Amino acid sequence: MHLPRTSIAEFQQLINGSRRILALCGAGLSASSGLPTFRGAGGLWRNHDPTSLATPDAFEEDPGLVWLFYAWRRHMAFKAKPNKAHYALAELAKKKEGFMCLTQNVDGLSPRAGHPENALRLLHGSIADIKCFEECGYIEKNNLKDPLCAALALAAEDYPPGETMPLLNPAIPAPNISPSDLPQCPSCASSGKTSLLRPGVVWFGEYLPEGMLEEADAWIAEDKVDVMLVIGTAAAVYPAAGYTREAKKRGAVVAVINPDPSADEGLDDNDFFFQGDAAEILPQLLEGIIGKIEVPEE
Repeated sequence: MHLPRTSIAEFQQLINGSRRILALCGAGLSASSGLPTFRGAGGLWRNHDPTSLATPDAFEEDPGLVWLFYAWRRHMAFKAKPNKAHYALAELAKKKEGFMCLTQNVDGLSPRAGHPENALRLLHGSIADIKCFEECGYIEKNNLKDPLCAALALAAEDYPPGETMPLLNPAIPAPNISPSDLPQCPSCASSGKTSLLRPGVVWFGEYLPEGMLEEADAWIAEDKVDVMLVIGTAAAVYPAAGYTREAKKRGAVVAVINPDPSADEGLDDNDFFFQGDAAEILPQLLEGIIGKIEVPEE
């Protein structure tokens, strides 16, 4: 059995001399920022499987309920703050021209940490973006209004620790929100049509933003990849598995940072595995390039 390496000093030596570095980030990157998981406690949101709300069909059927779910997620994301791992990756992007970060997270914390836009690809979109449901082309980037409209105010309320938010209590009926009270597409309205705005994220059953996969593939194929960082997700699970395989073909050493001990699956003795929280480990691994990370006061 070939176990991956775990030496921080060895990894620092490798990455300090690396030119092209690829990172793929999952939910574990934002764990220290205090964000609830996609599914929340018990795996359900108001007795709904959240994956059943994250579809175009669900939005068509009950846009008010879907918007309440996303308004709550927006509120939680906007309350959260980027952690040291977000800032470490942002600094790496500023110091290393050949760094590209692909993130599956929609929480907007990487952009808020100052990660340069040209070195960041939001594979699944951003919860801060809103766009036309009828796909007229209208999109509003980085809309931080909370709540987005009066009808969604229930999702943006804060309660003392230990007190359950009424919206999260399935015993309390959710309000029936009329589509006319939800965010409307201004572009469609200007041409006499009516269309709702929706969250600017990739839902189940939808394709990734046009050109996103092609861009990532082209970046990998362009030249040798020295190091691939897999942060807060597992290297053996799609899409990390696909990118890991392609990066290895281009010569990459893979380093996984994940608190789950099983996340080292698929790694060999030339790779690295660092078990733990990315917010603690990543700044150490990158210190030789980025120096000490200080999280600014917001």
